[in-house]
Amino acid sequence: PATSAKPEIMEYKDYYKLLGVERRADGAEIKRAYRKLARQYHPDKNSAAGAEERFKEISEAYEVLSDPEKRSAYDQLGANWKAGQQFRPPPGWSSGGAGANADFSDFFSSLFGGGGFGGHAGFGGMGGDMGDGFGRRRPQASRAKLTVSLSDSYRGSERSISLSDGRNLSVKIPKGITSGKTMRLSGQGAGGGDLLLEITLARDPRFELDGRDVKLSLPLSPWEAALGARVKLPTLGGDVEIAIPAGTQTGKTMRLKGRGLPGSPAGDQLVRMEIHNPPISSDAGREAFEQLAAAHQDFQPRR
Repeated sequence: PATSAKPEIMEYKDYYKLLGVERRADGAEIKRAYRKLARQYHPDKNSAAGAEERFKEISEAYEVLSDPEKRSAYDQLGANWKAGQQFRPPPGWSSGGAGANADFSDFFSSLFGGGGFGGHAGFGGMGGDMGDGFGRRRPQASRAKLTVSLSDSYRGSERSISLSDGRNLSVKIPKGITSGKTMRLSGQGAGGGDLLLEITLARDPRFELDGRDVKLSLPLSPWEAALGARVKLPTLGGDVEIAIPAGTQTGKTMRLKGRGLPGSPAGDQLVRMEIHNPPISSDAGREAFEQLAAAHQDFQPRR
């Protein structure tokens, strides 16, 4: 027997306003608007508060307005509703599909989650013919972690990873990626959903990472520091030769512009000088230090 329960009240969403297009916009305009906003608010590119929620709203609006059947049904709700306004579906409408699309709002799930319009004639009699266009469940995203070397982040690379379902997947690591960033691989997750790869940068035996800057301690002999020298220095892009000024002291830092991780702007390499004394393993070595001490009797390093 038919139920006489009233349809639930929900908050109306203006999908045209969310995409910033007119109601008469054609498919090409809608796609352009979506791509522009998606690039702006995609979680991989925008970590600002509210960006991820905005991205979800944009995706939901595009899901409806890019599908002719969904858009036609949505337009039947009328152009006079305002975003956020309390909305009660028309008589005869059933909200049996609510909650079927977990990534989208209750408003979307109630309308398009499966069983939504109940064949109400006011929506063009589409209720019994919507098929998968309205009843599909949106696959949930899968998550995994991927550890990347500092060298791979600097150069960009391609990695092969094994998934839990037995598949091997080739993944392109973008230049300059840092720990905590998430890569979204469309359709590569379980059940056809997206795969979200959370990136962790592995510790490097030579370099310490600070944002996009890399730090390196450079050991120097006492005579290199005192007299000056040219020495080879490792960087993420390979060895370079640098000039050590005469009179260099432990703790002095040299900045190599743009030698850190790529980005906008790229990071730098910070080189900290450390003076290391040689071990005294011979009479000649001891005599050399004694002569040095005699020549610098007035030197007071703790003054």
